[in-house]
Amino acid sequence: MIKDWNELELDQELKIDKDPIGKLQLVKYAGASGDFNMIHTDEETAKKVGLPGIIAHGMISMGVLGNFVNEIVGNQGFVSRLQVKFVGMVPLGQSLTCKARVIRKDEERRQVDLKISTEMEPGKFATLGEASIKYF
Repeated sequence: MIKDWNELELDQELKIDKDPIGKLQLVKYAGASGDFNMIHTDEETAKKVGLPGIIAHGMISMGVLGNFVNEIVGNQGFVSRLQVKFVGMVPLGQSLTCKARVIRKDEERRQVDLKISTEMEPGKFATLGEASIKYF
């Protein structure tokens, strides 16, 4: 997915489909983050609080999106800004499609600004945001 500075153009869209969110991923994230809320790992608990089932931690969708932005720049620069808001719950087993659209390309600073999102299906968003990539 690495995109060279010269390959990126204003309004260009990039996207990639990610693997489904698995239970092991949720358990590992709970351990790493300290967020042991059972709605992220136990079906019965999730349903008791009115959810349809286990949902992923919001920060997992942010992490997937941040990783996607990092995949775009690769070793040619770095992600200098990542800002998101969570707009949808991601159920266990859900695949995410990461999208980025180039909204600004600053030649002098060698910086690309992106509108970014994760979608569970077309038009059903989990995460919306913006990111900046600084190229070397």
